[in-house]
Amino acid sequence: MVGWGVKLSLAAVLLLPVALLAAPAQLQIPAPEVDGGYLKLGFDRLSSFKFIAPEYDPLANPKTTPPTGEDQIPGIVKGWNGKKAIVTGFMLPTKLDNGKAVEFLLMANQMACCYGTVPNMNDWVIVRIPKGVPITQDVPISFRGTFRVNPTFESGYMTGIYQLDAEGPGQMAE
Repeated sequence: MVGWGVKLSLAAVLLLPVALLAAPAQLQIPAPEVDGGYLKLGFDRLSSFKFIAPEYDPLANPKTTPPTGEDQIPGIVKGWNGKKAIVTGFMLPTKLDNGKAVEFLLMANQMACCYGTVPNMNDWVIVRIPKGVPITQDVPISFRGTFRVNPTFESGYMTGIYQLDAEGPGQMAE
């Protein structure tokens, strides 16, 4: 006759693989470096988790808040909201004023521009700079400003989860 202790140990060993598969692994995103009081937020951190944008529902009540998918964003990333940050990426202008970009996407890479690859929602940052900056494409460029982690929508469609209110012109990345 097998004792209860042996039965419990055997059950624990047999159920361990099930428990490991059922429990999602905790994503470890390292804390960013700080440069002059600014978090250095690279796309190695910003894009390090899977984010699936909620589907647009044309029949939804326009007065209600659309689903945001915020539950997919790790806590450490949400903690960067409202902080001063430096973000480096490739500029893709979206709004121009007198030949200067006043709003643009700062993207992890140039794949969407040249090869038609649809980037993930966390592969870009929407940058706004009311004074505008010269358009600089095909080279990585860094911008400083206040970083925001919150979904943005345009005409009911989610357009991003990251924004940067830039403080001034960008600098070519080293």
